[in-house]
Parts: sequence; structure tokens; C-alpha cells
Amino acid sequence: MDCTALPIIPVLTGPTGAGKTELALRLGRLFPLAVVSADASMVYRGMDIGTAKPSQAEREAVQHHLIDVVWPDQPFSVSDFIHLAEEAIERTLEQGQVPLVVGGTGYYIRALSQGLHMLPEPDPAVQAELWGIVEKQGIEPLLQELEHASPEDARRVQRNPRRLVRALEVLRRTGVPPARFPRRAPRFRYRKLVLWPAWAWLEPRLELRVERMFAQGLVQEVEGLLAAYPQMPTALQGIGYKEVAGYLRGAYSLEEARKAIVSATRAYAKRQYTWFRKEPGTVTFLPHGDDEAWPGVLDWFRQALE
Repeated sequence: MDCTALPIIPVLTGPTGAGKTELALRLGRLFPLAVVSADASMVYRGMDIGTAKPSQAEREAVQHHLIDVVWPDQPFSVSDFIHLAEEAIERTLEQGQVPLVVGGTGYYIRALSQGLHMLPEPDPAVQAELWGIVEKQGIEPLLQELEHASPEDARRVQRNPRRLVRALEVLRRTGVPPARFPRRAPRFRYRKLVLWPAWAWLEPRLELRVERMFAQGLVQEVEGLLAAYPQMPTALQGIGYKEVAGYLRGAYSLEEARKAIVSATRAYAKRQYTWFRKEPGTVTFLPHGDDEAWPGVLDWFRQALE
């Protein structure tokens, strides 16, 4: 296939708290577009506050795909994301609209734009053994094992327990790390804009973001989820959810949970900077701080439509 004949799809990404959702909504008020979410947590129903999910009114104003796709106890893999995202992109193009991929899950965006490694089907028994290690010893022993075999895969999993377990499951079964498996060719080409806020601008906003989540009812949201899913499925291991769950189970105080969420959010944002710094393909970085990012985003999007 001639890759140059593939449609070019715009992608708006960057670290958490950089303003991706609001900027996408502003674009949606000016252009006939539909947002294709590339956020690994927003796919779960009922996980709204802790994921900073767009409100129902915002989703009615600008069409969104890949939000509220599965329940927290249902599996959802990167291959599921690729399948649904490419379907949404194709459907949006057929409707005469522009699909705009928006989100900060770098692994999803990389797989969508570069192609997904064609891995064997999961083996639940091997994964169960690995999850047992995570529960008893944490992720560090498994990270070290993966780092020794494949530093590339260790970077790719970004300390995400689910991706780590999947990568090691493949490695232990086949003797080959996931990064060495062939890739399936992507169905589209992508032009990416990476928001690149100054850390001095972003860091205080991350703490305010956490405070806002508590004010909106994060504790009550997690309480309801734990009542519905007492076994704490993988989805609820995300930042904000696991810390509040620990508080609700009496492991530490609410203030300690809040501080842990702020710390984890900062660490996650720093990992995103590291990840996107090496983003392949057609990539534009948009530094911003006190100056608003909107003019640069608008100019980039207009150029992407040409």
C-alpha cells in the first residue's frame, strides 16, 4: 500500500493537566470535528471525576468517541483501542467530519500511529501468576526482569501494572520481548501536536486539579465503585482511585491520600514528558507557560486541514 495515499489524522496530546480537553472543545466549536479519545482511563464507565472526563454537556456539544466503552471490571487492551479508534476515525471521515485524536496515553497514540506489535493471545494462567507477584511484592521485581530482557519494553509500559504483566507474560511464554514482534501497519497517517508546558506552569495546576477532583466528589465516586467492584479490578488501580481506595479501607488518612495523588500525578506527568520527547512521525511541539496555547493550537489545526 502507498502510505502517502492514506488520510492524515490530527493528534492533540501532551502531559496531564496541559489543557488538551478544553482546547479540543474550543476547536470543536469552530470546526466540524469529532474527538477520538486516546485516554486509557476514560474508556471506563463510572470513572468520571478521577479521569477528568468531559462532561455530558461537553460531549453533546462536540461528539466524542471511546469514552464510556466498558465497565471497570471488563478487560480493555491496546488492541481493543486500536480497533475502536480506527473504526471511529473511518466513520467520522465518512460523515464528512475531521477526526481529532485527543489524549495523553502515549502508548495508545504510539500504537495507533506506528502500528501495533502482533502478539500472541493472552494466557490467563501466566498472567495470574504475575499478578500474584504484583500483589505480594509490587511491580519493582517484574520491572527489573523486563528491563534486563528489553529496556525498550520497560520504558514502553511506563510503570503501568497491566502493561507490565502483559509484556512479561509474552516474554516468559515465548522468550521474545514484545518489542521484537512484527508490527501491523497503521490504517492512517498522523500529524501530532504535543503540548509542552513549562514545568513551573504545569506543576501548581496539577495540585489544583487534584483539589478540584476532591471538591467534585472523588471520594464518593471511589466509594461507589468499590461497592460495585469489591475486588478492585485493574481499572481502579489508576492514579486517584487506588489512593482513595486505600483511605476508604483505613490504610492512611484522607490528607495522606491527597498528597499521594499529587505526588503520583507529578511523577506521571514527568514520565509523559520523557515519552513524548521521543515521539516519532510528524510532530510539532508547542511550548507554553503564562502565554495561552490556543493561538498555536488553532494555527496548527488549520494547517493540518490543508
